[in-house]
Amino acid sequence: MGPQLTGRIQTMLTVHHLRISQSERIVWLAEELGIEYDLKLYNRDPETRLAPPELKAIHPMQVAPVITDGDLVLGESGAIVEYIIGKYAPGTPLVPGPDHPDFADHLYWFHFANATFMTNGMMQIAVNFAGAEMPAPLMKRVTNAWEQIERRLGQADYFGGAQLTTADIMMVFQLTTSRAFNGMSIDHMPNLKAYLQRIGAREAYQRAMAKCEPGMPPKLD
Repeated sequence: MGPQLTGRIQTMLTVHHLRISQSERIVWLAEELGIEYDLKLYNRDPETRLAPPELKAIHPMQVAPVITDGDLVLGESGAIVEYIIGKYAPGTPLVPGPDHPDFADHLYWFHFANATFMTNGMMQIAVNFAGAEMPAPLMKRVTNAWEQIERRLGQADYFGGAQLTTADIMMVFQLTTSRAFNGMSIDHMPNLKAYLQRIGAREAYQRAMAKCEPGMPPKLD
């Protein structure tokens, strides 16, 4: 099991978590950092599966994640992660510095998570919703990403390198909670399966998922 960060840092932070959404990343980050935070859970509309009105009222994008911190209202996973690190945990080992050998790898996978991997998933959802099949060039983009993930996890224990970083916190939602609803098997990906067991063994991840998705075991296989 990787190193756990300990100690509690008092904040005014509130994490607004829409059930079954990428805002679980922010709860996990707060747990890894030992930050005191309030968590507000929102259930999806049973018909549309979208955010309920009370969450939509908080931020103009009307999606999760969203945090409030005093008078601040902030959306976007990457922005929220960087905000929390910059304000409450500068120097944390979750973000390798520019002199660290894992610096560039961490940056790559941190941005790959939403710029490429999440985008691929959203394309698949849109195509399926339209009752169509993924065009071959787009499907190749999807398979390339999964192949790259398996290759990376054969080279390093974590996406960002030798230890857990915020790159992992950004990546794991698509590998677990999102995958639980698309039926994708990873039996042919032994490196990814081993990685998810390492993630699942982390106490901070266990706490976060128990709070975010009570009664729903994380999809770790």
